[in-house]
Amino acid sequence: MQKTTLKANFARNFLLVNRKQVILAISGLLLVLVLFLFGNTIPPKKEIPSMAVANTKPTIQFKDLLVKAKQRLTPEQSERILKMENSVSRGDVKNQQIKSYKQLATFWKDTIHLFEPYAYYNGEASKLESSEKSLTFAAQQFLERLLIEGDPAMQNWLASNAKVLLEQALQINPTNDSSKIGLGACYILGNISDNPMQGILPVREIASANPHNMYAQYILALGGKKSGQFDKAIERFLIISNAEPDNLEILLHLAECYDMKGDKPNAIKWYTKVKGKVKNTGALKELTDRINILKQ
Repeated sequence: MQKTTLKANFARNFLLVNRKQVILAISGLLLVLVLFLFGNTIPPKKEIPSMAVANTKPTIQFKDLLVKAKQRLTPEQSERILKMENSVSRGDVKNQQIKSYKQLATFWKDTIHLFEPYAYYNGEASKLESSEKSLTFAAQQFLERLLIEGDPAMQNWLASNAKVLLEQALQINPTNDSSKIGLGACYILGNISDNPMQGILPVREIASANPHNMYAQYILALGGKKSGQFDKAIERFLIISNAEPDNLEILLHLAECYDMKGDKPNAIKWYTKVKGKVKNTGALKELTDRINILKQ
């Protein structure tokens, strides 16, 4: 009896280790293909499977990001930044602060090409302006990066910032479904709560009431994929692919979910669909290599 148990435990551990290796390999493939096909100028960090980061509560402070960012500046740029940071004086402090934040955001975006301080200062300006349009735009900057970010600590920072902005936007317009979905994404994908259902339920309600809301379907699909619920993720991604048959990102997600699930025939099917829609030689090679591995 003991030998049987040990054998079973060994087999289970062997499969778990190999599954992690497969997930890492497939995530790397998807990342390479996204870069080939969509041309991100700043490559996203390699996705870390949720099983490898479970039970962690990573945090990042903006002051630490800013210290690191300032190390990239020339003496002239450092002096320029210091003047913008200290530009608020007496009088109309609020509008002066908004102006200062916007100047800082523009500097970090256009001169240094660094996302984190740009998004932060843009968000701070939006909080002071307190219009739904500016708040949701600022939140979307964080959310777009959250969807491609693989580092748990940075996911937490991005989601935490987006959450504050979206909650303020929802105070202005409580009926905005996009803001509700975005807030749900913060909980589902951002490692900001031990209870992801807090984010899933509102998004699921929107998707149930309006199955054609592709944003809701997409966030739920990503949540299912992140948690290893590949069948649920596939169901949602299929809804989107039926509505948007040329959406290469969704086709790639489908192929990857089937691949991670161990469904080789369907993985090959969806990788082949992607292959038929791309012309980039680098992407074609990566797809061909993966398909050949699956056929072995």
